[in-house]
Amino acid sequence: MASCAAFGAECTKLLDYSASRLRASETIEFCDAFAGKALLVVNTASRCGFTPQFKGLEALYQAYKDDGLAIVGFPSNDFRQEHGDAEKTAEVCYVNYGVTFDMVAESSVTGAKANALFQRLSSETGQAPNWNFNKYLISPDGKTVRHFDSGARPRNGALEKAVKALL
Repeated sequence: MASCAAFGAECTKLLDYSASRLRASETIEFCDAFAGKALLVVNTASRCGFTPQFKGLEALYQAYKDDGLAIVGFPSNDFRQEHGDAEKTAEVCYVNYGVTFDMVAESSVTGAKANALFQRLSSETGQAPNWNFNKYLISPDGKTVRHFDSGARPRNGALEKAVKALL
């Protein structure tokens, strides 16, 4: 396992992952960036009926980021509702919805081609994304994960309650 240099601890299996930021050459090393934080991982799409959840996810992030919540969006075209163009995806996220939480480059989140993190999340929870905006809440110690389906509201529901319980 990789080292979490910032925390002087070993990186857990769930956080031992890296991804390129959306529309940037920078890479996010998940263990270094998110160890010790509650991490919400969401598979996103910018042309989906659930796309307005970006607003709620951003509100959730703003409400709890100072308490240790991090959010990472994973654009995916697995359900044929992503632009396939990083500029257009970024415009939807950053301009249309004012997203300030981390977004990474498009990747697959289902099946044999799923990125390694989503393979682990699906294995740990027994729940692979069956549509866009599935949410996986990883505990600050990086050892447990809980799944929330597409319909789970970012605010004022079970997801927010679970976030608050971890912080």
